[in-house]
Amino acid sequence: MSIIQIKNVSKTFGPKVALDNVSLEIPEGKIFGLLGPNGAGKTTLIRIINRITIPTSGEVLFQGKRITQRDVEKIGYMPEERGLYRKMKVGEQAMYLAQLKGMSSSQAQQALKEWFVRFGIEGWWDKKVEELSKGMAQKLQFITTVVHKPKLMILDEPFSGFDPVNAEIIRNEILRLKDEGATIILSTHNMESVEELCDNIALINQSKLVITGGVSDIRREYGNNNVELIYTDDQGRHELVLPKETDGTSTLESYIAKGVTINSYKELMPRMNDIFIKLVTEGR
Repeated sequence: MSIIQIKNVSKTFGPKVALDNVSLEIPEGKIFGLLGPNGAGKTTLIRIINRITIPTSGEVLFQGKRITQRDVEKIGYMPEERGLYRKMKVGEQAMYLAQLKGMSSSQAQQALKEWFVRFGIEGWWDKKVEELSKGMAQKLQFITTVVHKPKLMILDEPFSGFDPVNAEIIRNEILRLKDEGATIILSTHNMESVEELCDNIALINQSKLVITGGVSDIRREYGNNNVELIYTDDQGRHELVLPKETDGTSTLESYIAKGVTINSYKELMPRMNDIFIKLVTEGR
């Protein structure tokens, strides 16, 4: 089942075409990677989903019905351009944003306290936002994006500005939220994160949808149909790239017959980074 259906959406700003007849579906309960080079149209599409921008043509459905402003309350959106009121205290800011999403004061305070404990930032409550580092402010923005338990979360470059330790914390939280039933749209240039986290992706380039589907299916589609065989014999460790067979049985049997130790035998699939570069370059 799809939580979001984008049907023939186009958007123009004067003579500039930002989106050109884009159609795709965001499956419920999955992490969906929204990919594309700078200026491709990703941010415009995100803003259309959030009803910040209205499409020139086409429509967006939320759970099967045309999306309304009331549906937007069920969406958590963390834009790439972080926006916090620097003179407000951290707790005051978090409470304000949580209540904007429909939480009562008591609900917001309880949920926020739990998140602050989870992130080990209980001591930040009475600090001013302007005292926070970029990474600390981003943690706060992440919390205020997800605290009301939205059905759909849109995270635009959520790992930007984080050191590896804090990036791993956010990755784990994204996976936990997915396990709890949330749908997450992840807009990122980090292809490693796409491979680690995303179930499905869509690639937009020059305002058009280039490809969409499951990550493993797309990687297999763009593979060269080879396998990697790693084995050990008296001479040491060897790595071979061989044409893929239907089941690989004859290859493995022939090497086992030689008395070698098979370390691994696996299909070689291209990295998402290589596929991204190939498709974007071809588009140019």
